[in-house]
Amino acid sequence: MAKRVADLLIDVLLEADVQRIYGVPGDSLNGITDSLRTHENIKWIGVRHEEAAAFAAGAEAHLTGKLAVCAGSCGPGNLHLINGLYDCQRSRVPVLAIAAQVPSAEIGSGYFQETNPEHLFAQCSHYCQLVSQAEQMPRVLEIAIQTANSRRGVAVIVIPGDVALREAVEQKPRLLFAEPKPTVCPSDDELNVLAEVLNRSKKTTILGGAGCAGAHAELIELAGKLHAPIVHAFRGKEFIEYDNPFDVGMTGLLGFSSGYYAMMSCDTLLMIGTDFPYQQFLPKDATVVQIDIRGEQLGRRSKVDFGFVGDAKATLRALLPRLEQNQYEAHVKESLSHYRRAREGLDELASGNSGKKPVHPQYVASVISRLASEDAIFTFDVGTPVIWAARYLRMNGKRRLIGSLTHGSMANALPQAIGAQVSHPGRQVITMSGDGGLAMLMGELLTLRQHDLPVKVVVFKNDALAFVELEMKASGFLDFATALKNPDFAKIAEGAGLLGLRAETPDQVEPAIAQALKYDGPALVEVQVARQELSMPPTITYEEAKGFGIFVLKAVLNGRGNEIIDLARENLLR
Repeated sequence: MAKRVADLLIDVLLEADVQRIYGVPGDSLNGITDSLRTHENIKWIGVRHEEAAAFAAGAEAHLTGKLAVCAGSCGPGNLHLINGLYDCQRSRVPVLAIAAQVPSAEIGSGYFQETNPEHLFAQCSHYCQLVSQAEQMPRVLEIAIQTANSRRGVAVIVIPGDVALREAVEQKPRLLFAEPKPTVCPSDDELNVLAEVLNRSKKTTILGGAGCAGAHAELIELAGKLHAPIVHAFRGKEFIEYDNPFDVGMTGLLGFSSGYYAMMSCDTLLMIGTDFPYQQFLPKDATVVQIDIRGEQLGRRSKVDFGFVGDAKATLRALLPRLEQNQYEAHVKESLSHYRRAREGLDELASGNSGKKPVHPQYVASVISRLASEDAIFTFDVGTPVIWAARYLRMNGKRRLIGSLTHGSMANALPQAIGAQVSHPGRQVITMSGDGGLAMLMGELLTLRQHDLPVKVVVFKNDALAFVELEMKASGFLDFATALKNPDFAKIAEGAGLLGLRAETPDQVEPAIAQALKYDGPALVEVQVARQELSMPPTITYEEAKGFGIFVLKAVLNGRGNEIIDLARENLLR
């Protein structure tokens, strides 16, 4: 039997070590799914919404560092991929999307479900090309794969259903080599300049991000030589926080005061592998040095006095022998003392002794961290779960974190957990889901049951888009349109074939989470948490204080004085 273009497509994916495709089937994908049906080494992971397929593929790519694949049928099917692919692109994980297209003879005629994927995917991919002839396969697909891998982002191939069914011209993959893994390091002259800057600095603070992955030992040795506190961006938390005697926590909107203090009191800020976006948390008067594998990121957020292109591990290895031991210890000692006080304050908020309802969300997060396995994988929804994950999940070098930390999309946690569990079947996967985020893609609970994925879903139920409410109040607006009329999520989970549990008081939280973690299958724990829980940033601007004051005044004038009393009672008097 002659090989079809779809058969060749699957052969190329197998050569690239792709083990699964996430998606929703459709008639324009029939050739590809039919070819997939006969292969044992590559599986179709069906989800209930294509957006979830893209998020799941992104999570797999995040955890493995290898190419992951998702697919959508023509028109609405591949349009649904876009939000998840935006997240993959902005998170810099290698993902290939297969976007099916209407019959090739109908393109341009306004045919049923016709769209223009080359334009639609242009802003969320590094490469997007139409396969209109059998002769283009496998070359276009292999270019897409190489682009996704080398540029760490999204590549899209658009293929009409009839082209996938045509007889292939080429009979096998063209590229048979493993993915190249070069190291990038500044030149000797640049390293000498960098060493001179750091050697003359008394008070250096390091800000590290996701680019520090794999360079933990070098980073700690660097901090020891410089007597430098280490602040991390959230995407760097899993790689930097653990076994780190120089850790002073995070800064930014999700961080706390010690990270902010270490940044603002330094005379030299050394940024390594981070594209930290919040300019208001970066020092204005310090000497700023930035090291990044992507040259286009140098100086994107802050004025930079010295910029160097290099990956963290190779650069720090080459730099360390050139550094002198800093004799000035006051800066790191003061920063660490500040961190201990800040950490104690945060831990005091994670109390579960009170029997009253509702539960403090900080306590739920701390219980999750304490009970989770040593190599657990955590996903967390955008909104208040991000804050509790940032502040209360403890890293150890084995645990992993996945969130929508740059794109900031709701509903990411559950589909990302699917990709994490499918690609790591022996690992414990736990979501920290908001009630708004879970409800948005709640159909993926059915995917857990469909594939018997033992994901543990913990729902922080506060019957509101709570972070949006907080942003409104801080800006002086009365909160509006944020209240949610939620279902009983535990009963919905039971109806979907999951274990469904509820916790309404602090004493119920730990037993419920422990039961879910021990359960041999997918489980959901719904926890009723406080809606009026303030999550204070490390510093409050005059505008934020003014905005909150205006909100209080408006609330009182609109007959909402009792709400202000409740807010004070929950956050100021405990």
